[in-house]
Amino acid sequence: MSYTVLVVDDSSIIRYMVKRSITMADLEVASFHEAVDGFEALAVLSRTSVDVMFLDLNMPGMGGVELVEKMARDNLLSKIAVIVFSAEHNPERVEMLLKLGVRAYLKKPFRPEGVREVIRTVLLRGDP
Repeated sequence: MSYTVLVVDDSSIIRYMVKRSITMADLEVASFHEAVDGFEALAVLSRTSVDVMFLDLNMPGMGGVELVEKMARDNLLSKIAVIVFSAEHNPERVEMLLKLGVRAYLKKPFRPEGVREVIRTVLLRGDP
């Protein structure tokens, strides 16, 4: 199966690094989409079916927490595997995001091996 991936971060460098890490993890990607904040992400989601979203929390405009809350209200989190990656590591916030339906939380800075492990756990269910 190939996946449609949305990478949401206000930094073009981080978006590139996430896409590169996904490629290094050997995930079969049908297409990559990018957004600089939650508003752009919602626009992409309105016109494109997405299988997995890699989402930063701290962005200008609409941040990741607000986006997750909106997606939870619209039942999008049940359809899209959302993986948060952030330099912020507030345990209460992580727990809240997971309760809303986020599938995994990856702390920045991340390594390609960490992305690979999250992909295997969330999408491939640990299959080699």
